[in-house]
Amino acid sequence: MSAMQNLAGRHALVTGGGSGIGAAIATALAEAGAAVTILGRRREALDAVAAKHERIRALTADVTDEAGIIAAFAEAKSGSGPISIVIANAGAADSAPFARTSLEQFERIVAVNLTGTFLTLREGARAMAGSGWGRLIVIASVAGLKGYAYVAPYTAAKHGAVGLVRSLAIELAGTGITANAVCPAYTESPMLEQAVSNIVEKTGRSESEAREILSGKNPLKRFITPEEVAAAVLYLCGPHSDAMTGQALSISGGETW
Repeated sequence: MSAMQNLAGRHALVTGGGSGIGAAIATALAEAGAAVTILGRRREALDAVAAKHERIRALTADVTDEAGIIAAFAEAKSGSGPISIVIANAGAADSAPFARTSLEQFERIVAVNLTGTFLTLREGARAMAGSGWGRLIVIASVAGLKGYAYVAPYTAAKHGAVGLVRSLAIELAGTGITANAVCPAYTESPMLEQAVSNIVEKTGRSESEAREILSGKNPLKRFITPEEVAAAVLYLCGPHSDAMTGQALSISGGETW
């Protein structure tokens, strides 16, 4: 194992670890030597990811439930030791024209993508306090850096998540704990599959046409892979990244704003 990948002795907690980007990040961290606790609501999916690597442990938790998240952090620490890496990855998306977006839709999307991120980062900061080293990383989105039509609540929540990171980085400067966001464009994941299904349902286009519409927004004319996002996370957790804080890394194939 290269020095760039050596995370032996570290304990990482990853929310939304049962599929897609979260599963890829958990696997990459475990392969780099870290003990990894994955959180999510779907036990079967979590167990399937945990079964793929001996250093991954699964716990069920809802990131929007304050008491549940506090309890999950405590259980993770008791099982695998002090937590020094926290990845706030859990997310949800929905689409609708702004004028037809209900308050329930808005509150649900903000609860997962912003409130859940706040609770995860807060418990992570508490867990790392006084340790001298820590990594708080949000898997945001390029929608946290630019606007997109028909997903206003998601875009607003992701902008808020990036703002949280920037404020937290200033507050934690000099403690050895960094805070950063990784902002991928459309990525091969269950969330992408949902977006494709919505286009098919609402426009009558085929699945391949829907995927082409979405991938066409990317200058590379393809989707980002979960492994590419995980590689960015590994960099932020590796050596020589201590000065990398308060940043929003765009993994977007050249999208601009």
